[in-house]
Amino acid sequence: MKKPKILIIVLFQNLLNKEPYYARNPAPPLPGILLAGLTPPTVDVEVLHEMVRPINYDTDADYIAISFMDYISPHAYEVAAKFRAMGKTVIGGGKFASIFPDEVQPYFDSILIGEAQEIWAQMVNDMLSGNLKERYESGLAPSLDNIPPPRYDLVESKFFSPIVTEASRGCPHPCTYCQLNIKRSPYRTRPVEDVVNDLKNTKGLPWYKKKMAMILDNNLGGDLNNAKNLLRKITKLKFWGIGVQYSIECLRDEEFIDLLSEANCRMSFIGMESLNEESLKDVKKRQNKVDEYKNAFNKLHKRGILTFTGLMFALDEDTKEYYETLPQRLDEVGTCVILPSISIPIYGTPFYDKVVSEGRLLDNDISHYGGDHVLFKHNRLSDQDIYKAYKRVNRVFYSWKNIIKRWIKFISKQSIQESIPQFVLKIAVTTVIYFKLSIFQRHHAQKRVFNSSATAMPDRKLKRVDELVKKAI
Repeated sequence: MKKPKILIIVLFQNLLNKEPYYARNPAPPLPGILLAGLTPPTVDVEVLHEMVRPINYDTDADYIAISFMDYISPHAYEVAAKFRAMGKTVIGGGKFASIFPDEVQPYFDSILIGEAQEIWAQMVNDMLSGNLKERYESGLAPSLDNIPPPRYDLVESKFFSPIVTEASRGCPHPCTYCQLNIKRSPYRTRPVEDVVNDLKNTKGLPWYKKKMAMILDNNLGGDLNNAKNLLRKITKLKFWGIGVQYSIECLRDEEFIDLLSEANCRMSFIGMESLNEESLKDVKKRQNKVDEYKNAFNKLHKRGILTFTGLMFALDEDTKEYYETLPQRLDEVGTCVILPSISIPIYGTPFYDKVVSEGRLLDNDISHYGGDHVLFKHNRLSDQDIYKAYKRVNRVFYSWKNIIKRWIKFISKQSIQESIPQFVLKIAVTTVIYFKLSIFQRHHAQKRVFNSSATAMPDRKLKRVDELVKKAI
């Protein structure tokens, strides 16, 4: 007898684009395949990532589960409405649904509030029995023990590296702009052996896609001892390369850097955010010290580890003079790849509260809260100053000339510390990762930054976000 089927959709599109935008992202997000791994075997599962393929409204799935971020919520509601009109049962979930359940609830048959690991199986069973409730809610910090591995076999072939997992949740830092600081939960780690089991659960993948992995923690180094123990275990798996994410103060620990190298870490994502010390202080990102960047990045580069760093525009202490020198300073600190965005006063964060209390919030259209719009009045800069700097840095940093120049600079720092075949493999892997990331960011700049309707300075839509906040209060 044919099993019922559930289609898990991870949304990506921003409604500002008339034409669909498909990302050249080297790795998938975690939520969809993690949810698939939690799904009981009584149903068949398909995972669809909207960043690489369009939504299939002709699906034979009986049930639809939609994961989405805040700024994609209007799109999520449209998708849900289409499926519900077709007689499908539709479930919503994600961080946005967890924070604003009253806003999200009317658009779905049921919503999942909080983390899924302890309640998803019950939701599926209730759905199959016809007893689905409107809401299912987990506690503030449910256990991270015994979470099944993600379903890597369900990842689309377009993704270069399908193996993604997490070793922890949360972050110990109080950065005022961060969504994690709306409703803080304690920093938690998963059992090391569970993470290792995830990384080994690669049945069904082509052999070459079993050689790369990403650990998508908000901050792997929130518990350095745990992170070191995990890296020691990963070393034994002999990956060609892994990618990790952590905050920059971890690089003050030489043993941590050595263990990254021994585990064949080939990419580190670090929340650099700014080269303006005053801006970092203002958002309470105290763990970052601008004068440490160059030396810290150099330590990684010499070990064959690429740096991929966040970079925020429109922080309150930014100035025209800072933006004028920013491309040169980025070259001086030597980061390999940047992830630029315009700062977002995410509702509920201390940064949002500050902007609102000072009467500076200009744009409440939630679909603009993706990092490509100026949303509040800056104390020192005009909107055009910010857009101009944002575009200029993207254009300069991601010119082919500078992409090649940074690659040559990185390669020139490598010395042979291993066998010749291992050295050649290291260079090959870092080269592939570097160009994958650079092309992805260059592509995003061409599709979203340079052609953004934000440059036309659209009418400000004073709706959505302020309404949500009032409901939350």
